[in-house]
Amino acid sequence: MALLDEIKAKAAALKKTIVLCEGEDRRVVEAAAAITKAGIAKIVLVGNREEAEKVAPGVDLTGVTLIDPLTSDKTAEYAKILYEARKAKGMTEEQAAEQAKDRTMFGALMLKAGDVDGYVSGACHSTANTLRPGLQVVKTAPGIKTVSSCFIMIAPNGGNKYNPDGVAVFADCAINIEPDAQQLADIAISSAKSAKTLAGIEPRVAMLSFSTKGSGNDDKFFKSVPKMQEATRLAKEMAPGLALDGEFQFDAAVAPEVGELKAPGSEVAGHANVFVFPNINAGNIGYKIAQRFGGYMAIGPVCQGFAKPLNDLSRGCTVEDIVATVAVTALQAE
Repeated sequence: MALLDEIKAKAAALKKTIVLCEGEDRRVVEAAAAITKAGIAKIVLVGNREEAEKVAPGVDLTGVTLIDPLTSDKTAEYAKILYEARKAKGMTEEQAAEQAKDRTMFGALMLKAGDVDGYVSGACHSTANTLRPGLQVVKTAPGIKTVSSCFIMIAPNGGNKYNPDGVAVFADCAINIEPDAQQLADIAISSAKSAKTLAGIEPRVAMLSFSTKGSGNDDKFFKSVPKMQEATRLAKEMAPGLALDGEFQFDAAVAPEVGELKAPGSEVAGHANVFVFPNINAGNIGYKIAQRFGGYMAIGPVCQGFAKPLNDLSRGCTVEDIVATVAVTALQAE
């Protein structure tokens, strides 16, 4: 929990402006008030005051900026941005004018225009509806073609002998189902950046598999080992100064005695703190095992790879989850 408090404190010092797109949701309205009161970020809430007060009666929205796309004088300006971004895909000016009134799209257009530093949505919208506006208008960071996610995994009190940093990054556990080698390389680079920016650790990235340096092979059936080997090669080409290696079994990645035996000479083996899983099956299962059996706290999923900070909430999120996500988003905007 200390790391989460640290993230909030760092966010408060940055004084970033984050848009929350769902002023119709009680949790979002309550979170907007809590974030503003705590000084974690400046909040723009997409909605109108009457609606916000109806869903969250008694909540003090002093200091929260409310903007309604149906009445805002910015909507026409944002519609032009949307049209320019999507006209090659066949969007008309009339369609852009209508879509700009959608609250999630409006929030993404605010981010694209530079009127806010980060975007958070998804409390009452699907992941697809939350991320689609980002993909359409914010797009990916230079050199990165893949939007992905990571979890910041915080060790329980007492720590873990294989995780001396007390924190690790797991990716991708939520977005890309069966990423190819290039996508895995993108995920590795983005996750290393998240490790530095959010977790405050110097990344040592392990590309995970059931094989370590060719000890296993499924080339006849699924080709997952060659995929991780190719992803490792591509990631090293993309970021030659990054401590990254693989393919590794998990024990070879975290246990020094196993790493020295199976991958002698590797600067990552036995000391990894960023873990790139071969697919969403492994990633999702892995983080939940660490969470339930290992007692780790999981912050996320945190979106990565966008040109500007954009994050998706779970529809089962709590007010505190929203507060934490806004703090993380503010740090991504640093």
